[in-house]
Amino acid sequence: MNCKNTGAPKRPAVFLRRIRRDEDERNAVDEMSSQAEIRKSANPASRRRRKRIWIAAGVALLLILAVGSSRFFLLDDRAGAQAATGPSLPQVIVSDPLERQVDKKLTFLGQFSAVDRVELRAQVGGILTGIYFKDGAIVRKGDLLFTIDTEPYAIKLAQAQAQLKSANAQLVLADQELARAQALATRSFGTVESVDQRTSDRQGAVAAIDAAKAAVRDAQFDFDHCRITAPFTGRIGTHLVSIGNLVAGSRAATSPTTLLATLVSLDPIHLDFDMSESDYETFSRYRAQAGGALGNRIELALNDDDHFSREGVLDFVDNELDHSSGTIHARATIQDPKFDLTPGAFARVRVAASPPGPVLMLPDAAVLPDQSSYVVLTVSADGTVVPKAVQVGDLRGGLRVISSGLSPDTKVIIDGLLYAAPGSKVSPKNGTIRYSSTSQDAD
Repeated sequence: MNCKNTGAPKRPAVFLRRIRRDEDERNAVDEMSSQAEIRKSANPASRRRRKRIWIAAGVALLLILAVGSSRFFLLDDRAGAQAATGPSLPQVIVSDPLERQVDKKLTFLGQFSAVDRVELRAQVGGILTGIYFKDGAIVRKGDLLFTIDTEPYAIKLAQAQAQLKSANAQLVLADQELARAQALATRSFGTVESVDQRTSDRQGAVAAIDAAKAAVRDAQFDFDHCRITAPFTGRIGTHLVSIGNLVAGSRAATSPTTLLATLVSLDPIHLDFDMSESDYETFSRYRAQAGGALGNRIELALNDDDHFSREGVLDFVDNELDHSSGTIHARATIQDPKFDLTPGAFARVRVAASPPGPVLMLPDAAVLPDQSSYVVLTVSADGTVVPKAVQVGDLRGGLRVISSGLSPDTKVIIDGLLYAAPGSKVSPKNGTIRYSSTSQDAD
């Protein structure tokens, strides 16, 4: 019994272990078979994908070869065409010079000067008590500029007025005494000598009144001139004396006086310039022919202005040439109601020197400076660029006057100068030169 009980339980345990081992082996076999099936099912897809990639690469290679060959043939055709036709020529715009009737004008450099300039000085001395302007401002005629202490002159005026009253009183007394003397002389109670004396006393009283009145006017003059006003409209400079300083004054400038400020007029204003002897002779001949306002008309341009936009009148030419410089001085007057012009500034002035005549004109950009001369680029019949030296004049209607060096049928390059080198070949194209009638430098 004991042996059976001890051996019976061992069989089920062994059996169970076998069953588990068998199940593990089956599971392993099933897993291996499933993986094999997966590999079998995946291998055809991957092979197909690799096959498609190789086919696409082959097609792309064929396309690249085809495009390369076409570009090769295209470039070869272009090179052959270019070799057959030659390199293309740069294109430029050419035109004949514009021919127009204009008058000859001479240009000079001038300098503005004030018509009136005054140094403000006091006619009476004293302590400066007030300054009533801003330095550099425009002041009007009659504006108060400075004041001087009036107290000493008020005292002097009061004394003169008192003397006048005393003289008037003396005249009243002299009249009364003369009347009494004449009445007594009529009744034979007085003498003729007494009448003469009273007459002389009255005349002395009248003279004393005249002297007192003159003293009053003298004192009043000094009192009034303690106020210094602007003698005309203009621009004032800086004040040279500060408030509180003692200034010296003199009516006739017989003694040193204190300069307070300077004042210059602005409208009208002078423009001074010098002409050489040859230019003066040319201008004089034209002025004699034109006469009147036309011969005296001048044009001017400021330094920051390219156009002669202002006009003036030539009102003075000196009577002799300067021996040292060989020039003659001339002066024009310009109206300046807006006070734009400043004395001492420079400007270019232009005067007519001949009647209108035919001249050739080109755009200013087509005229090239060459050291001390000027050149233009022309195109010959075979398309070659040829430079030509020219002499130039002033600007008219936005164009440069050509004095000499060109003929009316010359083909001048007016555009494309960067592509035109002297001696090179160009392809010319006809253009047009236009005269600007609205330009401020036009006549």
